Amino acid sequence: MAKLRITQIISANGETKRQKANLRTLGIRRINQTVEVEKTPITMGQATRIAHLCKIEEID
Repeated sequence: MAKLRITQIISANGETKRQKANLRTLGIRRINQTVEVEKTPITMGQATRIAHLCKIEEID
């Protein structure tokens, strides 16, 4: 199954509680941290909610 590589590039200060919760759920704690998660409909939805804060890459 495909994976997503998500890297936070912008601070979450001033963002909504939901956006901060999505970052935490994906395992992202700080700027420049990178996580790899399975590409499922749930993680895709979370990633699109925080796309303005992160760089999202699809990997094989």
